[in-house]
Amino acid sequence: VFGKDITLILILNNLSFDHKTVKVDMSASTILYTRRTVAEILKATTSVDLGSKKGKHIRLKIPYSYYGKYLTTDKRIQVTALCEVMHMHGVKLLVEKTIILEDTNIIIKIPRRVVVNKAVTLEISYANPLPEPVNRCVLLVTLMNQQVKIHLAQLAPRERSKIYFEFTPRRTGPLQLQVDFSCDKFSHVKGFVTIAVAPS
Repeated sequence: VFGKDITLILILNNLSFDHKTVKVDMSASTILYTRRTVAEILKATTSVDLGSKKGKHIRLKIPYSYYGKYLTTDKRIQVTALCEVMHMHGVKLLVEKTIILEDTNIIIKIPRRVVVNKAVTLEISYANPLPEPVNRCVLLVTLMNQQVKIHLAQLAPRERSKIYFEFTPRRTGPLQLQVDFSCDKFSHVKGFVTIAVAPS
């Protein structure tokens, strides 16, 4: 989840009866959805001894403080591990994993029944998932082809807050409500719901 430390485990298994030493070069970078690298955020090298038919787990931790300021709105991190079996020339294995961090920031609660031409109140809850405060918080609500921009107070680390939004639907059928939350540390965290408007 966005804002939390990331822990990965690389599992190495020696399928042969011979003892092996494996050198592992690990790196992590923030990337765009096109896989283009934005910034390298971690580099580590380790060496493991694998006995006959034995396996080992290598733990890799990426703290939020490493990736936070380099993450784009795509919220993607690519991790690679190049494993080289020592004393066996040319035996290398590349392991790659792309992590897409999830947002759990926007929660929209709508009443059970929404009726045309009758005012309805929605609860929109938003959060700061980071271990640091965020400022310049803005909520952009899009509904019935109209946008409302709401300036919000600063959020403390890991704080969740909510606002109440009132509107009157003018026609029956499905209505799409979209919420976009931005601040000085991250932007465009989205949430949306489809509201079924019933006849009166």
